[in-house]
Amino acid sequence: MSRAATVTTAATLLALAAVLTLLGVGEAKGALPDWQAFVLGIVQGLTELLPVSSSGHLILVPWLGDWTYLEQHDAFNQTFDVALHLGTLVAVIAYFRREIVDLAVALAGSIARRRIRTPAERTAWVVVVATAPAALVGALGESLIAKHLGEPWQIAIFLAVFAGVLWLADRRPERKAMDEVGLWGAFGIGCAQALALMPGVSRSGITISAARFLGLTRDEAARLSFLLLAPIVLGAVLLEGVTDVLLGDLPSGWEGPFLVGTLAAAGSGLLAIQALLGYVRRHDYSVFVVYRLIVAAIVLLLIASGVRDATF
Repeated sequence: MSRAATVTTAATLLALAAVLTLLGVGEAKGALPDWQAFVLGIVQGLTELLPVSSSGHLILVPWLGDWTYLEQHDAFNQTFDVALHLGTLVAVIAYFRREIVDLAVALAGSIARRRIRTPAERTAWVVVVATAPAALVGALGESLIAKHLGEPWQIAIFLAVFAGVLWLADRRPERKAMDEVGLWGAFGIGCAQALALMPGVSRSGITISAARFLGLTRDEAARLSFLLLAPIVLGAVLLEGVTDVLLGDLPSGWEGPFLVGTLAAAGSGLLAIQALLGYVRRHDYSVFVVYRLIVAAIVLLLIASGVRDATF
């Protein structure tokens, strides 16, 4: 998408979400209010696509604001999570639709010929191979991780530790494009992506770090991270959408937050993609390293001072 088209589309989606929020569309008494869904949608769109951890922020923001509804209503939380991820998926597909179609065609051609010949085919296989480890770990261990990780103090530690990883990776020289990664390199990026199931690590942050360790340029690392989001989030949305939405008992008042959250996540996600790609063409990732360290320090300070509990 062009810059103008991206900004216009994002503004339209965010404005629509804001109007629905102001009108209280679909709200139910005692359920998640639309205004919180709007805030969390923006948080999801920005932090899923920037290397700062969306899962961590979606826990920390309610923790800081003392919003307890999602924590106390797991069925609603699962449904709302589908909406937020659907929004970021829409943003990535809308922005990279031509590249995604090209890669899908290249992958189909490579499979049909049983050979990998062109740069597009090599890139397509990089995406496929890098997706597999995270998909496998997510399918087998997500519930276990959710039970034992995700407390604010843990998120703060992961934010700080993987800020250091990103800083070290970004010191590597820029010497490769996506199609030069190779299948073993792609597998390494996929294994790194699996770590992002731990809130505070950041899916985009760890995949960018892994790509930079392999020597990809900052722009190529960011683009690869965005492309990797499409299959992994599509799989999660389809799985959770079927089990929690289509086959599950939808909680009362889900319609408004679902719609508002999806629109807000899509709009802010488009802005995040445009901003990051424009930024890393001229700068390194240090600003995100500093941001992560500041957030981690604030969280730990609030816990140490007794202003907030270490757990949600």
